[in-house]
Amino acid sequence: MDPKLAAAKAALKYVESGYVVGVGSGSTALVFLNELAEAIKGGLISNVRLVATSTETEYEIIRLGLGELLRYPWQVNGITVAVDGADEVDEGKNLVKGGGGALTREKIIDYWADEFIVIVDESKLVDKVPSRHPIPIEVVPYAWPMVKAKLEKEYGGSAELRYSSSKRGPVVTDNCNYVIDYRPSLRIEPSEGERIIKGIPGVVEVGLFNGLKVSRVIVGKSDGSVYEFK
Repeated sequence: MDPKLAAAKAALKYVESGYVVGVGSGSTALVFLNELAEAIKGGLISNVRLVATSTETEYEIIRLGLGELLRYPWQVNGITVAVDGADEVDEGKNLVKGGGGALTREKIIDYWADEFIVIVDESKLVDKVPSRHPIPIEVVPYAWPMVKAKLEKEYGGSAELRYSSSKRGPVVTDNCNYVIDYRPSLRIEPSEGERIIKGIPGVVEVGLFNGLKVSRVIVGKSDGSVYEFK
């Protein structure tokens, strides 16, 4: 079994009828959404509402025939459980997220949830975040040159405006902002880095997620088994 599918199936046991479910973005989260859709259509789970963390996820919810279950944050009183993926996760449950540019909406929903479950395959595990991936930072377009200069001057490393080969110009998020990918030259402690970078004027959100906000991590292995840590 594909490790992403194994992790997605394992996450389903934490979803019950009547829940408001925050549905993450990215390939692993969308595998979970497909499994959730099958459970709903099969009558195993009922009376749920789905809050998406990106327009991509909204589209997939509708494509799967679940459009009547889609809700926006102002239509619900809270999120019972959020299930999302990650670009990197360490043993402290700290995350790097935002490779797909949805970090702000992901963090809003994931941090709001009563239970935040992260599903990944083994390739996403690292000793300490940030590691292999840059830290995504969503910025107001007007401010991106100043944010880039501030990061590089005061904290070192390189901060690059994200471009995509499939469009001209910078990547634009669902919130009509830009994304800077930051590779610090020195080790950044995740919770401190989240606080410091978020405090730079012009920064909307940073793709460092504090492990204290994560309820559990479900890891899918190549042999189809899973394990969890809390």
